[in-house]
Amino acid sequence: MTDGIFWGLPVILYLFLAGMGAGATTVSASMLLRGGGGARGEHHEIARYGAILGPWPVIVGTALIILELGSFEVGNYFRFINLFLGVYFTSPMSVGTWLLGLFIATSLVYAWTYIRSLPMVYFDRHKLRRVMAWVNIPLGLAVAVYTGVMLGAMPARPFWNSPVLALLFVLSALSGGIAMIIFTRAIFHRSDMDGEESRLSQRSGYILAASDMILIGFEILAIFLFLMFAYLSVGDVRYAIEAILPGGPLAGLFWGGVVLIGLILPGLIELYYVTPALLYRREFTAPRYMDMTIAAAVILGGFVLRYVVVMAGQITGPVGV
Repeated sequence: MTDGIFWGLPVILYLFLAGMGAGATTVSASMLLRGGGGARGEHHEIARYGAILGPWPVIVGTALIILELGSFEVGNYFRFINLFLGVYFTSPMSVGTWLLGLFIATSLVYAWTYIRSLPMVYFDRHKLRRVMAWVNIPLGLAVAVYTGVMLGAMPARPFWNSPVLALLFVLSALSGGIAMIIFTRAIFHRSDMDGEESRLSQRSGYILAASDMILIGFEILAIFLFLMFAYLSVGDVRYAIEAILPGGPLAGLFWGGVVLIGLILPGLIELYYVTPALLYRREFTAPRYMDMTIAAAVILGGFVLRYVVVMAGQITGPVGV
């Protein structure tokens, strides 16, 4: 099973971390623009956590992929700079390099606007924050899409040649970004909030859980479409998908780690807590430990999804019709 495995943990972590970080920043920017940019905006808490968290997974993931490309070798420490010497629109690697560089820069500026201890000499903090939010939504989505397109651009790996893969990675990235915000918010949640602050915090928790539940539903649909596209194909693609079907070498990880732990269980738990607030206008009261459990399951599922996809693409190859 290890024959022909060239992309290992660094690439998997890059796909996972870059997607999750881009998802967190995209969710933050969307919530900021939806709820107002001021400190009293309805979704300020979500936007602040997502903005500060978002850039760092992308930076770590990008560093890992740079090392994987060989820049750790003696004499090749700066070989990755060659990717910035031109823009080749027919090369996914070239386009992705520029997308990552631009996103890291703009997401760091966006995060800067939320740290009051850092000075804002030449710009108004709130105006710059809104401008960066508008910039980071398309850039964040582009980075999340790129993590799927990079794999799909390799015709010699039929498992990756699906039009649904990029969509699946985008949905997983957004869900992972929300999960990262939920987990961090649960850790730093304060119990001494006043009435209005407590109401806004409950509202934020409801928005996060409901949004993640919807994304999980779309992820399950995307997985169904991914499987159906491959199953209804013939030759290479039909053969490749057998790696994750029952009896395949990665079936247990896919159905247990991705579908059950990463999607179905957290989706059902979120549905349990969201339904009373949605249908009966009750307060959203998910316990902190449950928020952390749900978020951890979603994050784990997102990692296992990348692991399965990367490995399945490498252990299967063209076989002809």
